[in-house]
Formats: sequence, C-alpha cells, structure tokens
Amino acid sequence: MKIIDTHIHIWDLEKARYAWLEGDASILNKTYSIEELEPERQKTNVKYGVLVQAANNFQDTDWMLKVAEESNWIKGVVGWLPLQDPKECEISLEEKYLKNKYFKGVRHLIHDEKDPKWLLQEKVLESLQVLANHDLPFDLVGVLPEHIETAIEVSKKVPGLRMVFDHLNQPPIQDNLKFGKWGRLMEIASENPNFHMKISGLGTTSGKPGSWGENEIRDYIDFTFQKFGKGRCFLGGDWPVSLLAGTYSYTWNQYVETLKVFLTEKEMEMVSFSNANQFYNLNLNT
Repeated sequence: MKIIDTHIHIWDLEKARYAWLEGDASILNKTYSIEELEPERQKTNVKYGVLVQAANNFQDTDWMLKVAEESNWIKGVVGWLPLQDPKECEISLEEKYLKNKYFKGVRHLIHDEKDPKWLLQEKVLESLQVLANHDLPFDLVGVLPEHIETAIEVSKKVPGLRMVFDHLNQPPIQDNLKFGKWGRLMEIASENPNFHMKISGLGTTSGKPGSWGENEIRDYIDFTFQKFGKGRCFLGGDWPVSLLAGTYSYTWNQYVETLKVFLTEKEMEMVSFSNANQFYNLNLNT
C-alpha cells in the first residue's frame, strides 16, 4: 500500500513568522525540518507527501517550495496567497507560482481570523474565483460549524472552486456527539461534489493524546464515507501538530487499522493514494 500524506507541516522560525506560535509553550514552538520526520516516516507506508502552509505569508510558502524541490518524496505544496488582494493574487500566480511544478493549492489560516465568515469578503471571493479559474484547490482549515456554513456559501458564490475540509473540520469527538450540528452541516456540504474531506488531525481532536484510536474516530470516518463517498476522501498525518497526540507512526497506524474496517483493497488505494493524486494534480504514477 502506498500512502500520500496530504498534510505535512514544516516551519523554520528564522525564515518566516508564525504568529500563532508566538507565546506557545508546547513542543510545537521550535523549528521542524523535513529531515526530522524521516525516521518515523520509514515506519509507515507513506511514500509521498504534500506540504501545507503554516503561516499567512510568502516566506513560509517559498520555504516549503524550496524544501519540496530538494526532497525526493515531497510532491506538492499547499501555499498561501494574499486573498484580500485579488490583483496581487493573480500577479503572484502568473509571475511566480504557476511556473512552479510543486505549487498545488492554497490555504489561509481562517481559523485564526476573528470572523468565521472571513472568506465571504468581496475581495476574498474574487481571489477564490482566481483560484477556480486556474483549477487550484483550496484547503479549508475550519474548527467551528460556522466555518462549514461559510464554506457552503462560498461554494454557491464560486461554484467552480474545489475545496477540502482539513481535519474533517473538527468533528465533535470530545463531546461524543453523533453528529450534532457538525453532522447536519456536513450532510449539506456533501451534496456538492466539489467538497472533499481530509481524514487528518483526529488524534488531537480526540483529546486523548497517546491513547486515541479506532474507538474514538471510527464513527466519524464512517459518517464521512457514508455522506461523501469513498471517492472524495483522502488522508493527512498533520505532523508535527499531531505530535501532541502521539508519534507519526502511531498516528498512521490508527488511521490504517480503522480504515481496514470500512475499505476494500481497491477502496483503500483510492483513499490512501489516487484521490489525493487527482485532487492536488500530483501526476504520480499509480
């Protein structure tokens, strides 16, 4: 089995500013390089990876692109663009990022914005249309039901935009809700074929560091498959944030063992490899 890990972070505190880490007292408040991940990756079936932005600035994106170019297994980067300035977005793409074979998508740290409807600003919607025009997908890093509501509105205003809910948009695992407002909104979102689901970040969402597993995540993954189907879901490890809930290999072991409950061998190949390959236009051979 070959896995594409569609959600890997690296950050270098000397190369970019990561505002959300300032004052953070956890293990995350240090530089994390791709080399640091390698011993743990070797314990898994992760063969390819996608780096995902961790700061709303060009420096973070440019650093990830450089690392991707120097790595033999990183095949894509989900970077950042100044969505509040559509003209600057277009210029950045035309002059810089569209020429880079590793630039595969865009994300903004919407969960750090005070307004959960941040994406519905007129200028931001114009920029999202620019992404749709170039067939660049958008990663939604929502944490509230309101973020799902916003995404649904965005899908109506920018109908050509492909989007993925990172970390399943924080399902209510800790509250043991099956499935509450999250579930009602996700059911609505699932009706739009442009919405995809990234099975990732569930260890930290569970609130049971080092002891989470199938019991905690099974029902939410099952719900996701039931609503979105096996063809619109793929996987992410969320390293190094996932270290708050366990090692990289522990995280992947929990996902793989849980997925085996629901997926045939062919479906496992779809969810672990081909869906992500298609969504991010990675052009990898199966």
